[in-house]
Amino acid sequence: MSLYKKIMMLLRGGKHEYVPILVRQTDYLCKTTTLLAEVFGTSDPEVWLRNEKEIKSCEVQGDALLTEFHEMLSGSLMVQVNKLDLQSVSMAMDDCLDAIKDTSKAVLIYRPAQIDYQLEELARIAESQSQALRDMIPLLGEIKKNVSAISLCCERVTELEHAADEDYEDYIGYIFTNVSDVRELIKYKNLAEMLENVTDAHKKISDMVRNLLLNYLSD
Repeated sequence: MSLYKKIMMLLRGGKHEYVPILVRQTDYLCKTTTLLAEVFGTSDPEVWLRNEKEIKSCEVQGDALLTEFHEMLSGSLMVQVNKLDLQSVSMAMDDCLDAIKDTSKAVLIYRPAQIDYQLEELARIAESQSQALRDMIPLLGEIKKNVSAISLCCERVTELEHAADEDYEDYIGYIFTNVSDVRELIKYKNLAEMLENVTDAHKKISDMVRNLLLNYLSD
């Protein structure tokens, strides 16, 4: 980091206004993945509908947070890290919320005859990824001190994504072997793909944080 940048950080009192907004985004991720796991933990349409509405509400509030984040960055003279890197992290979280919302809506549309436990497991993996991100984001307030901890959290999200890939592949093999009803087979396959996409979206967030960290350390 340049001397000028360090001086500006001192003049601003070391404030990192972007961290609270990012934390609120991860709160929405945690809430919606928990709701999504509940959706895939039951065959009750009433639970599907109730949770889908809650998830949609969180997604709408998440959109408002993204707008607030953009406004905050545009009005800040100097921040600790690259503004574009911060924007990429925030936008990746918003994209993840969209993927969660679309997945919960798909359950209502498809109305599968049953919810296999493998689908719930994929949703639980996404929930664990959200929790890892929530643990990590506050650490961005003091990046230099928390480089190792941030990296470990990113690695945790990646490991969970790899586990989801394996579970997804196993489940696809399972349904093609055991499900004879073609319509239900398509429903299960599409829902599994959407859940796998949700875990991919979480990994994208951690990838953006890794990129932010790399650019910060190379300054």
